[in-house]
Amino acid sequence: MNAARASCLSIIVPCFNEAEGIAETLGALAPVRSRGAQVIVVDGGSTDATLARAGAGADLLITAPRGRAVQMNAGARHASGDVLLFLHADTRLPEAADALIRHGMVSEEKSWGRFDVTIRGRHPLLPLIAAAMNLRSRWSGIATGDQAIFVTRAEFERAGGYPEIALMEDVALSALLKRRSTPLCIARRVVTSGRRWEKHGVLRTVVLMWRLRLGYRLGADPGALAVRYGTHE
Repeated sequence: MNAARASCLSIIVPCFNEAEGIAETLGALAPVRSRGAQVIVVDGGSTDATLARAGAGADLLITAPRGRAVQMNAGARHASGDVLLFLHADTRLPEAADALIRHGMVSEEKSWGRFDVTIRGRHPLLPLIAAAMNLRSRWSGIATGDQAIFVTRAEFERAGGYPEIALMEDVALSALLKRRSTPLCIARRVVTSGRRWEKHGVLRTVVLMWRLRLGYRLGADPGALAVRYGTHE
C-alpha cells in the first residue's frame, strides 16, 4: 500500500450468508472508497453467494472462523488504515462519513466513537427503539455494533482488539475503550435494517436484548447468552 492509502480509513465488514444485500452494502461504500478508504469484507464461512457478490465492491476479501469478534479482528489485522470502522453488513453509513469521523476525532480529541442510528423498517416502534439506543449510548459511553464503531488503530491494538466472545463483543470493546476516552458521538445517522426485530417480533426482541445485556452485566457466560440469542442473530 502507498503512503496515502496507509493513512486512510479502513472499513471492515463482517458477514455470513449476506448474499441478498452485500452488493448493495458495498456499492453504498463506493464514494468513500473513491476518496481513499479501504474496504475489507471478512466472511465467516457463508454457504450462499456472499463471496461471489462481494468481490467487486471490496479491496480485500478474506475468510475467518465464524463469529463477529473473530472476523472483525481478522479484518483489523489486514487493515492498512490508521482508523478502523466496523460496519455490519446490513448497515449504511451517512454521506461523508469519513470526513465526519476525521473532523470529529481531531476537533474533539477523541480516539474512538460511533454514529447515532436509524432502524429501517415498517414497525412504528422502530424509531423509538433507535432513539432509546442513541440516548442510552450517550449516557453510558457504550456503543453497539449497529452504530458503526470506529477507533484509531493504536487504541484498538492497545485495547487488545475485540474480546473474542460469542456475544456482546461490542459492549466489551466499548467498556475497554471508555477507560481511556469517552466516545465521539456523531449525530448524523447510520441506517441499519430492522429485519431481526420485525422477523421475531419487535417487543419480544427488545425484551430479549435487555435480558441479554443485563445477564452480561451480571457476569453471565457470553456463550450461554449466544445460545439464548439463537435465531435472532
